[in-house]
Amino acid sequence: MAAAAAGGRRAKVPGAEGRPRAAAGRPADEEVSSDSEPESPSLGRRRREAAVEEEEVEETPQEKKLRLAKLYLEQLRQHEEERAEEEEEETQPADLIGDRLKEDVLEQKGRLQRLVAKDVQPPDPASIRVLRGHQLPVTCLVISPDDRFIFSASKDGSLIKWEVESGKRLCVVPGGKKGTEERHMGHASHILCMAISSDGKYLATGDRNKLIMIWDAATCKRLHIFTGHRDAVSGLSFRKGTHQLYSASHDRCVKVWNVAENAYVETLFGHQDVITGLDSLSRECCVTAGGRDGTVRLWKIPEESQLVFYGHQGSIDCIQLINEEHMVSGADDGSVALWGLTKKKPLALARQAHGMQDAQGLQQPYWISAVAALRNSDLLATGSHSASVKVWKCSEGFRKLEPLWDIPLVGFVNSLKFSAAGDFLVAGLGQEHRLGRWWRVKEAKNSICIIPLKRRAAAPSPEAPDSS
Repeated sequence: MAAAAAGGRRAKVPGAEGRPRAAAGRPADEEVSSDSEPESPSLGRRRREAAVEEEEVEETPQEKKLRLAKLYLEQLRQHEEERAEEEEEETQPADLIGDRLKEDVLEQKGRLQRLVAKDVQPPDPASIRVLRGHQLPVTCLVISPDDRFIFSASKDGSLIKWEVESGKRLCVVPGGKKGTEERHMGHASHILCMAISSDGKYLATGDRNKLIMIWDAATCKRLHIFTGHRDAVSGLSFRKGTHQLYSASHDRCVKVWNVAENAYVETLFGHQDVITGLDSLSRECCVTAGGRDGTVRLWKIPEESQLVFYGHQGSIDCIQLINEEHMVSGADDGSVALWGLTKKKPLALARQAHGMQDAQGLQQPYWISAVAALRNSDLLATGSHSASVKVWKCSEGFRKLEPLWDIPLVGFVNSLKFSAAGDFLVAGLGQEHRLGRWWRVKEAKNSICIIPLKRRAAAPSPEAPDSS
């Protein structure tokens, strides 16, 4: 088991607990008079509502569980029937519901693995679409949960919403001058990270100027600014199924926020160097890459504990969860590591994953600047500035990394994301690395590239529980 570090202290919101809550539907500062009020028409309605509530209270926990389970199954049945109608499948609804329930359980346990890598075909370079709009290198991007939109951000402080189908810019929030964040709508420094909630409602962006901005993803209207980090914000992720946001920073802290209530929740300490990346799924925990402290950490929020993982030699610059039990990370020593959350060392390590470069007469590995995983599958992608994105297959229960093929792309690959359906991969490209200006690839274009992923026409692959 990975050793739990002792440094998982956390700072809570002062006075957040024990504060009397205002009655629902009543302003907190409203005076409540004890004098008898005249009988009003709404009083009878309130009494009837109270009687209904009393009846609900009499429901036992077992009855409640049964009622909720029936409701869930009915929703599942409707959803699967609609999907079957769209796809004109002839499967019985009962089978569809059973499969879906099995899938949900496996996903929660982190054992759902869609074996898709063997069926994905190398894309034709001519089919890759290049979308231009940012003046400076693209640093980060996310895809909306329905795969219809891409949000990208850049060192120029701009934020762009793209439509996947047409490649059109639907919304552009330009970057401004430093110190104008309150007056100006957008960021006034390099945007380093972004995240979108699993319901597609909120978009969060973090910049070098210590700010986190929350946006309405539909309209690109700014809703709120979170302050509190003492250095650049370098990683953001929403917990799946919630509006809880995790942020990581060069100040070595992880912070937890409630976006729906515009509230700060707590701070977690432990990393010994700048945090360079962060990711989370549906469990109440997140994983972080700790740069030059050489560790990957799993933060268990309710338990106030952290697990520490060691394996890379250089600065760990990027990380992503594959499922609830496995993750992938990349470092500037050129290595890509596959991890199981119960093992302190990597399950698989590909050294010099993108080969070697000749820098000022010295041979050194190409830095890994981005990693992506198709959730709950065996398909991975990694990016560097080696003129190609590499696609990998996880095999032997995540104990082996097999290179599949390369996608030619010139420039620094600063961000990579698979669509939820796995039918395309998006790369954010720049002439420079997202965190600095160590090199410049002059022939690169600051852009985002949409890479279609076609599958071989074959029988659908089984969803196999992972054997590890």
